[in-house]
Amino acid sequence: MAGLAIHRVTKQFGDHRAVDDLSLEIAPGEFVALLGPSGCGKTTMLRMLAGFEQISSGTLTLNGTLLASDQHHVPPEQRNMAMVFQSYALWPHMSVADNVGYPLKLRRVQGSEYQRRVAHALEQVALTPYAQRSPQELSGGQRQRVALARCLVTDPDVVLLDEPLANLDRNLRASMEHSFVDFHRRTQATMVYVTHDQSEAMAMADRIAVMRDGALVQWATPETLYREPRSEWVARFIGQGSQLQVAGGAPGQQLNESALMQGLAAPLTARTQPVLVRPEHIRIEAHSPAHSTNPSNLTGRVERLTFRGERYELHLRLSTGEALLAYHHTALNEGQHVAVRLLEGWCLEPDQ
Repeated sequence: MAGLAIHRVTKQFGDHRAVDDLSLEIAPGEFVALLGPSGCGKTTMLRMLAGFEQISSGTLTLNGTLLASDQHHVPPEQRNMAMVFQSYALWPHMSVADNVGYPLKLRRVQGSEYQRRVAHALEQVALTPYAQRSPQELSGGQRQRVALARCLVTDPDVVLLDEPLANLDRNLRASMEHSFVDFHRRTQATMVYVTHDQSEAMAMADRIAVMRDGALVQWATPETLYREPRSEWVARFIGQGSQLQVAGGAPGQQLNESALMQGLAAPLTARTQPVLVRPEHIRIEAHSPAHSTNPSNLTGRVERLTFRGERYELHLRLSTGEALLAYHHTALNEGQHVAVRLLEGWCLEPDQ
């Protein structure tokens, strides 16, 4: 069980700072996601953890042992970490069992111990019946599980995963998310998972490090990131919602319906606080606003609607001028006017 500490780590490529003064404390057995758009530095950070890249400054420690600093670098093969790549990196001429056992052969593990560990790793990813097949005979999800088993077979302290679901279709990705969560529960391994897909990170990780331009912008549980995003940028990146400019409130404060309505009723020049309103915190009355019991008297016009199976997404234009995304259980007509209630909102730090 590994405790991993990233302390003020920076990676410089010439004039470009790919990772900028990043600090994280990852608890033993924790499933952590590094989340951000392409080019934010998350894969570079993963490669520094693996030992494939040297750090420019800061320190990396595992269980209190120094792995890297600007003066010290433990090579990858001595870190007892395993990495799952986006491409799976399986040997096509080897069987599934031989692919899984390859790291053991490099460590000169042989005989009954070799067989026991390969069998155990295959069992943990539910691939025992496929041991003698070649990778070409497997589905994409099964190949991904072979790559996971190959990680497990060496009993690593940390498992590093570099966008492992990027090459799979949507339905298979959803299935593999469950496989990763089950894998983590069974093994209790410390896992660091890189992705640009916020739904993946939210579904699997215990905590998420949101990165932008090489820097950490928020480090929190999925629930906290969704309900209490720190900034306008994080709010746009995580989940769906609308950002309104209101008067009153301060960053990190939750506003109730009354405070929201007072803030929206203020003159435009007085509205300086960005506030996130999630679609589930909006109530729509589809009958004529003139006959509404809505105490706020806020109305909106349906500009567009999208059918999502279990609900409709409504794109509204409020009577105060703001755009608003809401959910509704039945279809409405484009151009229809509705009564709107905003039950709560979360005050954000303005983007710099």
